[in-house]
Amino acid sequence: MAVQKKIPLRKCVATGEMFPKKEMIRIVRSKEGEVSVDPTGKKSGRGAYVSKTVEAVNQAKKKNSLGNHLEASIPNEIYDEIIVLIEREKIK
Repeated sequence: MAVQKKIPLRKCVATGEMFPKKEMIRIVRSKEGEVSVDPTGKKSGRGAYVSKTVEAVNQAKKKNSLGNHLEASIPNEIYDEIIVLIEREKIK
């Protein structure tokens, strides 16, 4: 009998919806307070997840939900980098 592997779910900070971890983008705040996008999902630090939709990213930016969750100010470049990652995946 085959045992199904449990799929880890994460909550989007913008929409509040639960998605499989592979369908999310992780943003990390390091101990030094530096905020960066973590496409591998393995960087150390405090993480927050956003759905891979431009609408979710814009909603997170508008509400500042990423900044609140990571307890840090999020530069606009981070949001731009997330949108570029989403666009690249759509092309593939």
